[in-house]
Amino acid sequence: MTAKILVSACLMGHAVRYDGASKPLLHPAIDRWREEGRLVTICPEMSAGMPVPRPPAEIASGKSGRDVLDGDAAVVENTGRDVTGEFLTAAENALSLARETDCRFALLIDGSPSCGSGFVYDGTFSGARHAGQGVTAALLARNGIEVYSDREIEALMERVDGVRDPDGKPE
Repeated sequence: MTAKILVSACLMGHAVRYDGASKPLLHPAIDRWREEGRLVTICPEMSAGMPVPRPPAEIASGKSGRDVLDGDAAVVENTGRDVTGEFLTAAENALSLARETDCRFALLIDGSPSCGSGFVYDGTFSGARHAGQGVTAALLARNGIEVYSDREIEALMERVDGVRDPDGKPE
């Protein structure tokens, strides 16, 4: 069985970001993984019914996705609207898809309140960021899926290429 990778739709060139844009990740590994049938694409926010475009959202009070999962933080739009419920639904949808398609890895756009794996913005809408994961990244990691940011594609390549089945053959 081929090791599958859940990937942020915006990295695949889909215009699904809050501002209606995409952030395509152009890399030979993406092309190879697509040909090998390894990629499973999702925009967690769209899977939860959020529109494109939509107001920017950040995890409030300098917290992280883990705090949101634990009920200790909220995700809010720059309008002040609490969208925590939508982001929790988005994370659950991504986890369900990853499980249904046997994804062992996730390649997610960094900085997003859903997909950030290395950093997220601090909730002030000032551009300030801090180390931490978004809600989806945190839920995936909490459930044993290895999460990589778009800046870590080389590390993901090494990890995916090193996966072996029980007989020692590459997956």
